[in-house]
Amino acid sequence: MALRLSAHMTVMQNAASRAAKRLLRDFAEVEQLQVSVKGPGDFVSQADMRAEQSIRADLEKARPGYGFLMEESGASGSESWTWRWVVDPLDGTSNFLHGIPHWAISIGLERRLQDGSTEIAAGCIYAPASDEMFWAEKGGGAFLNERRLRVSARRDMKESLFATGIPFAIVPPRRQLAFARTLATLMPQVAGIRRFGAAALDLAWVAAGRYEGFWELGLKPWDMAAGLLIVREAGGYVTDPQGGQDPLASGEVVAANPHMHEPLRQAVADGVAAAARSAG
Repeated sequence: MALRLSAHMTVMQNAASRAAKRLLRDFAEVEQLQVSVKGPGDFVSQADMRAEQSIRADLEKARPGYGFLMEESGASGSESWTWRWVVDPLDGTSNFLHGIPHWAISIGLERRLQDGSTEIAAGCIYAPASDEMFWAEKGGGAFLNERRLRVSARRDMKESLFATGIPFAIVPPRRQLAFARTLATLMPQVAGIRRFGAAALDLAWVAAGRYEGFWELGLKPWDMAAGLLIVREAGGYVTDPQGGQDPLASGEVVAANPHMHEPLRQAVADGVAAAARSAG
């Protein structure tokens, strides 16, 4: 029997699915896309823009009073929003533009509480090339299409597979050094470290038990809003390297199953600290 989606999740998945149809057409003709370069390794294509416009139109039509935080167009809507969409219309743009079928649409729904704090209430990450829809609502568990997700149960570092984002040209040297120190610590201890180039999918794959953990520094809210909730609803732990509970604010995330979170978090924290010492 098909799962019954909430009104919010129905809107989110429909918006992602509609944008995905055009993205798949663009992906089939990727060599003909006009691409403007924002910086080394940071591209924006016509596909990004069309997907964002499509998603925004669908979400705005369904929930006209909600705010937006989107990768290409930034924040918009009322500053006193109670609900806000946090959207990456094409996570893994470089993969997309090189014909690599590992990219996704990420939509998070942020809610402002009475005390002024915020939380991610719902999230979906759709990988059109594989037709995998990862989704969760706060308190309701995490799912891949209609299958319930749980994080990996592995307890041993030497059996564990981790994912990360390798810094590229424009990343500040201090962050590059922090990554290098963390990598040097982890490599001798683990089964492998992967860099697939789409943070939203890395988080979704932690939730699905494909990775034991994921870490990255310097992410934006739209890169991880949906993924953080999906990992937590799948039974995983998510913090920043210092153990703080709000990676959206810091842009630094460590996500893992309950057994691997602390050793991974400590390795990343040590790398950050070593880079800070080297910087003086």
